[in-house]
Amino acid sequence: MNEEKEVEVQPKPLVLQKLEEHHADALLSQDETRGTLVIVVRKEQAYAVLEYLKTDPELAYTFLVDVTAVDNSQMESELMQFDYARFMVVYQLYSYQGQCRLRVKVPVHENDLSIPSVAGLWRGANWLERETYDMFGINFDGHPDLRRILMPDDFDGHPLRKDYPLRGRGERESFNFDKQNV
Repeated sequence: MNEEKEVEVQPKPLVLQKLEEHHADALLSQDETRGTLVIVVRKEQAYAVLEYLKTDPELAYTFLVDVTAVDNSQMESELMQFDYARFMVVYQLYSYQGQCRLRVKVPVHENDLSIPSVAGLWRGANWLERETYDMFGINFDGHPDLRRILMPDDFDGHPLRKDYPLRGRGERESFNFDKQNV
């Protein structure tokens, strides 16, 4: 008595179906982590994909939860997977309509640390992009006011990069707490 096990095939999420239909050439990879769909898109097409995700009436990822980055310089497997792009700019999106989250990652090479700003799509991106710029040194092209937000203007370096010393470069001793960062 041989019983064949039925393999239950899960349908692709709507967002993946629509992205494969409209932006297939932009998708580098897709995965699911802890119930959240994670897609990696080409930097050159990132703005178009993010705009599509926000404006498509069926998807409606209208809430930008966060913008940050990850320094993969010490993770060989991640570096090899995306043509040795040191950084990943990460967008956390939420759709109230579909009640689902989406993580969009964009590989950014160290020799070209720029990516288009999405502050025109989501007003909240203004400060989130400034923080990512300040902590990682990634420039957001077209940002309305790209300047440091957490560190003083004359601060040298980007503290969340993996090559930044864990104990700092003597900032505690030389930090001017009275100086305003305006």
